[in-house]
Amino acid sequence: MVSAVSPSPVAIPIKRSFRAQMHQAREDAIIAAVNRLLAEKGFEAMTLDQVAIEVGIAKASLYKHFSSKEDLAAAAMVRVMGRAQAFLDKLQREAPGARPIDQLKAVARWTMEVQLAGEMPSLPSENSSLRTALTTNKAYVDGLMDVSDRLGGWITEAQTDGSLNRALPPIAVLYTLFARACDPVLGFLKGSGQYDNAQIIEMVLSTCFDGLQSR
Repeated sequence: MVSAVSPSPVAIPIKRSFRAQMHQAREDAIIAAVNRLLAEKGFEAMTLDQVAIEVGIAKASLYKHFSSKEDLAAAAMVRVMGRAQAFLDKLQREAPGARPIDQLKAVARWTMEVQLAGEMPSLPSENSSLRTALTTNKAYVDGLMDVSDRLGGWITEAQTDGSLNRALPPIAVLYTLFARACDPVLGFLKGSGQYDNAQIIEMVLSTCFDGLQSR
């Protein structure tokens, strides 16, 4: 006698309503606009009126998605942190055996590409209300810790194999790499009109990893 076996349940994707999709699309557009304005003006100079104009919606509509200017900017910072994590995932997946120093250079190059594209928010000042909001934003803090841990591992390995200065504290190297994401030198060189983005990135990479001393 053969007993009947119930078929395994098949997961059926839940289709969001059109209204939910439109809500998400508008939220994505808002975050993209905030990202551009943060990169161009910084948090202190950015206003909610500017965000609304950039997106093409009424200012009151912003509050259907975000409760404050700090909430808006934090969402943009979280989105960028997610992009950084995705880039690190790609590096580790596509080049698992790459030298740590080459992985660090790839990360620095990516951050500069994002900045030159006008998609990297400027870091908030020490006394900014945004910095306070970010320290209590779990998604941002978790993302920052993940990125820091992975970069820290490559830094330690690069110092061990001699490709990075062993006398430097790893945290100093880490913060130097983070600084490339908001390095004003990129904008100055681009504004000169003498170099294209690829040339600018290679020059700043050289000063970052090789220093200014004659070789």
